Amino acid sequence: MKPRKILIAGATGLVGYAAMKHFAREKSCEVIAVSRRRPDETFGARWLALDLGDAAACATAASEFAEVTHLVYAALYERPGLVAGWREAEQIRINELMLRNLFGPLERAAPGLRHVALLQGTKAYGVHVRPLTVPARENRSEMHEQPNFYWNQERFVREAQKGKDWSWSILRPVLIVGDSVGSAMNVIPALGVYAAMMRRAGKTRLDYPGGVGRVAQTVDADLLARCIAWSGEAAAARNEIFNVTNGDVFEWPNVWPAIADALGFAPGDHVPLSLDQEIRPREAEWAEIRAAQGLKSGSLKDFVGLSFEYADYTMGFGRDRPGPAAIVSTIKLMQAGFTEVMDTEVMFRKCFAEMQAKRLLPRPR
Repeated sequence: MKPRKILIAGATGLVGYAAMKHFAREKSCEVIAVSRRRPDETFGARWLALDLGDAAACATAASEFAEVTHLVYAALYERPGLVAGWREAEQIRINELMLRNLFGPLERAAPGLRHVALLQGTKAYGVHVRPLTVPARENRSEMHEQPNFYWNQERFVREAQKGKDWSWSILRPVLIVGDSVGSAMNVIPALGVYAAMMRRAGKTRLDYPGGVGRVAQTVDADLLARCIAWSGEAAAARNEIFNVTNGDVFEWPNVWPAIADALGFAPGDHVPLSLDQEIRPREAEWAEIRAAQGLKSGSLKDFVGLSFEYADYTMGFGRDRPGPAAIVSTIKLMQAGFTEVMDTEVMFRKCFAEMQAKRLLPRPR
């Protein structure tokens, strides 16, 4: 394989962190990772502090991008009101601006650019506003129906690529689960903190706090990183869009026993509880848990970010009847050559174990 120089934008997010970890361990890769916050670990990548919303800072950083061959664009701006922000014009504007600010200087500095990986998701199919047409397929997205920064970024990349030697791939993962700190959409720290609060209250059984289940899918962040790496080299991925999942389906109540066990509990009952309303404000209690357990995870604001709200959303808090299935097709991806799969219960156990090993969450008793 030819030597690669990978630029990863959004190195502290779920996808960027996993991609940084994957590429930094590849002997044929040199990795530059950019983000506003420093990642808790860089895995040998060279990290640069960079605010993609600052055009002047991106232009100044361009000298660092010489000889970049692959861009993994995983940067994301989310509004403080997470779910409501998905439809707001300001969120769309800023996410488009961030990509433009980075890409112009990058393309001028890196004439050997070969590939751009761009991330979207199931909001491309309108999952946040109505039931999906099952299974959702890549050629049936709603580009003109629902405003979304996906479309602005996609149009920009398609236009920039015309007449150029480099190619792009757009990946549409479902619910992403992995190891990252302070992300807007990572259920692992949110559920881990919830469990720690229940342990502090003397509970030995972990109640399920979400709503009535629906059939859905998820994807391990490390599996997604390997898919991103594949897309950067596979001829079948040039200028194509792919859904990405673990390959199975799940309902939150059905995987809850595995989650409870990974956190050191027996599974409890279905007791709806808004993590955003009831757990997020409890900074003082979390500080006591951190001190008692010797944790390195920081405040709830820094560790969990907006993910309490996201956990409520994805687990369907307040839903009192089965929700519509949210299933995407991965036939196109498998036929193109990426066939890796993962058991979703194994994924949850792995991700909690990673944060426990790093002393970000209490170890199970």
